[in-house]
Amino acid sequence: MPAVVIRQRKPFRRKDGVFIYFEDNAGVIVNNKGEMKGSAITGPVAKECADLWPRIASNASSIA
Repeated sequence: MPAVVIRQRKPFRRKDGVFIYFEDNAGVIVNNKGEMKGSAITGPVAKECADLWPRIASNASSIA
């Protein structure tokens, strides 16, 4: 099963120059169509992930 990383502890740089990192690593298991296997996401989702995966963003409690 493929997975999508929605948060990572390692700092990464956004295009506007801001470095962002989260307090934990987290991923979502998806099927081959890109649909989530689970039903809920706890914690924030990175904005870059939300832009690429709108179905994941719709289930997220917040987008950082």
